[in-house]
Amino acid sequence: MLPALPPLRASRVSEIAETSAKRPPPGEAPRDRLRAFGVVRQWLGTNGDESGTRARRTFLYSLAIAAATVGVVNTINVITDQRESQSHSLAGPLIAEAGSWFTLLLFFWLPWLAWRFAPPQVRPRWKLLIHIPTALAFSLGHVGGFVLIRELVYRLAGAQYNFGAFVPQFLYEFRKDALGYALFFSCFTLIDHLLRQQALIAEPARARTFDIRDGAKLTRVRLDDIFAITSAGNYVEFVLRDGKRLLMRSPLSALETELGRRGFVRTHRSWLVNAEQVTALTPEGSGDYTVELQSLTVPLSRRFPEALAKLRHE
Repeated sequence: MLPALPPLRASRVSEIAETSAKRPPPGEAPRDRLRAFGVVRQWLGTNGDESGTRARRTFLYSLAIAAATVGVVNTINVITDQRESQSHSLAGPLIAEAGSWFTLLLFFWLPWLAWRFAPPQVRPRWKLLIHIPTALAFSLGHVGGFVLIRELVYRLAGAQYNFGAFVPQFLYEFRKDALGYALFFSCFTLIDHLLRQQALIAEPARARTFDIRDGAKLTRVRLDDIFAITSAGNYVEFVLRDGKRLLMRSPLSALETELGRRGFVRTHRSWLVNAEQVTALTPEGSGDYTVELQSLTVPLSRRFPEALAKLRHE
């Protein structure tokens, strides 16, 4: 016969109940981790959806343009430095400019990540301030990198490289790097805009409309005239630009599947919003937001972090 277990004290019962209440339901923690991972992939531009593909192409095109443009500038510098050098040796200018070209591209990811976090249209606007410390970090990496390469190559050649006093030399280089950073930022923005326009031109006119069916009645509307879609029992309700609200018998999940590839984002279990029509995001505390679309406001639940990431970068 098993021995009787001692009774639990009231304080111990309360402690166990508190711990159980704080513990997430089975499967919720892994699901939240997967959602967080999806947010990171979407932000970096490595996910497979349309925005991720566009971000990846923007980065690769910008990197190629930067490599070519900076390479031309470095080549001109090599020719100029060789002419002005007393020894007319090509080795010194070539080592200096090649190291600068390599380290600048090596740290190219810094302005890219800052642009992904705070593009020109980001809200709130104060997020653009992230570019100040990022430009400084970019310049430090660039300058420190090419100084290290020059010192290493000169040492292997049995010579000594003297960069000079670091602070005044760095401030001189920083002015050039800040200009380069601004050009990279502009390049990201321009290429992203061109890719968006290319997608719109390539998209058939039919794909820019949607048929709202209510029984035998069919109403064809433009996608950019649909602000949001909300569930209403067995129906969904379309909120249109002109204030009209049209019903259609369909589950919201089916429209999410159909319209998710065409710019609509699930922000709440009862709401889909047109990402292109969002004018502002307002934090409400505890991770929730309010999505503003002109005269309409829609909730954004913390349960949909992918939607928040996408709306921030649209």
